Amino acid sequence: MTEEFQYTQNIIVREDLKLSKGKLCSQIAHAAVSAAEKARKTKPEWWRQWIDEGQRKVVLKAEGFQELEKLKAEAESLGLPTALIEDRGLTEVPLGTVTCLGIGPAPISLINKVTGRLRLL
Repeated sequence: MTEEFQYTQNIIVREDLKLSKGKLCSQIAHAAVSAAEKARKTKPEWWRQWIDEGQRKVVLKAEGFQELEKLKAEAESLGLPTALIEDRGLTEVPLGTVTCLGIGPAPISLINKVTGRLRLL
């Protein structure tokens, strides 16, 4: 049985940082939680539908910081909840390094307008 999703959350990570798998996973988790909390507060109907559907997430890659900034601006212009994650600088990257961007949860059709051209991680 194929399940049809209407809502998703996309996490976009910087390919240029070459983070270890553990560091990458923790940054993705930060983005997922932060963006979901923002959606819960600002778009509770989207958040609830996403929770009910099983919290679909897609992890994508971007070339670097400038691309994340551009994606964030595009997403916000469409009213999508976003979370740009800055590292605390305790391990692999300097303090304040932007590692990834969370977008959504939101309708897939809206998020795809921003991230549809990106490649899977």
